[in-house]
Amino acid sequence: MKIAFFDSGIGGLSVLHHAMKILPDEEFIFFADEDNVPYGVKSREQVLGYVDAAFKFLTAQNVGAIVVACNTATSAAVRAMREKYSLPIVGMEPAIKLALDLYPNRKVLVTATEITIRGEKIHKLINRLHAKNLVNLRALPKLVDFAERQEFHSDAVENYLREEFAPYDWENFSSVVLGCTHFNYFKDTMKKILPAQIKFLDGNAGTLNQLVRLANLRVGEGKKNPPVEYFYSGRRVTSSEELARLESYLRRLDEMEVII
Repeated sequence: MKIAFFDSGIGGLSVLHHAMKILPDEEFIFFADEDNVPYGVKSREQVLGYVDAAFKFLTAQNVGAIVVACNTATSAAVRAMREKYSLPIVGMEPAIKLALDLYPNRKVLVTATEITIRGEKIHKLINRLHAKNLVNLRALPKLVDFAERQEFHSDAVENYLREEFAPYDWENFSSVVLGCTHFNYFKDTMKKILPAQIKFLDGNAGTLNQLVRLANLRVGEGKKNPPVEYFYSGRRVTSSEELARLESYLRRLDEMEVII
């Protein structure tokens, strides 16, 4: 099956990266809406329009399923896309339940974009889990810009994270939930700043489990490099320079994957 992974930018590569390891028999399309990134500072109506345009393109590529590998786009548009399109559509959900299951009665900091933090979806999830007293929400919009320009290690990144994390008494926390796929690239810098007991959790595995279930896929090992077509806002990526750039992101994800 040909499966599409869609994100506002290169954050969704973290979901594709995991899929390439557990679904080696499938074919993949990765669509980064580089013309409109970042989504997190846009209005919900703008994001809905961007996502709809991407879906029109992707469905024309005869994909069998679409993974919205973007928490912001999931929050703003997945419900509408499911009403409009009949193929399996899988969105992202911050790993709040996983954090609370693993570390009961310990606080969780959920980091995401402004749209996700303000969105109805995440607050319904928190209410459903009866977790208002255990979940703190923090928007980290600048991390998206840092990730898009591959600025992973700099004084600017470290100072930004230190400032954003300063208000919290970390002795009361178990984990940081990475509620934006762009944030996975910064686990080493976060690890440097935060106390040793803080763990990092994301929704990538849960999203792919849902994809496997809905699309009736076989999890296994096989080809080491399943085929991937890359698109920037509908334009196929063919230049060796850009393909090397994408490969460098995947190598970085290899490094970040071992940090928990």
